[in-house]
Amino acid sequence: MSDANETAGVPRPVLARVPINVRWRDMDAYGHVNNAKYISYLEEARVRWLHGVMGGAKMGTGISPVVANTHVNYRLPIVWPNDIVVELFVERIGNSSVTIGHRIVADNDDTVLYSDGHVVVVWIDTATGKSAPLPDAVRAASTLA
Repeated sequence: MSDANETAGVPRPVLARVPINVRWRDMDAYGHVNNAKYISYLEEARVRWLHGVMGGAKMGTGISPVVANTHVNYRLPIVWPNDIVVELFVERIGNSSVTIGHRIVADNDDTVLYSDGHVVVVWIDTATGKSAPLPDAVRAASTLA
């Protein structure tokens, strides 16, 4: 992306800003959120975004999204109690995939960056396991953002 806002560390356009409340059980023995929970927060944000884009469509249509790659840069530890926001944005749209960039920031100050990175989501035909075309609704939502 070459958007001017990216140089300020704020990628645009944002697909979604999903608030998440950090739970006590997310903590590890070192007093901060366990690294695996960051990925759970990203999943929650993606699922909420996709649910909205697909109009609440249920699984079982024969075409399903699967995560092909996850990349997370851990910038700052998240501690409890805390409220965070997961921002999602498009990095790349392919024939059967979308690369969704992400940032986890403080809910009251989006300059406090806890993590960033991207996830590649590929749509597959569940019967064959082969890639399937990106759903029109996802392509439209990704392009309009």
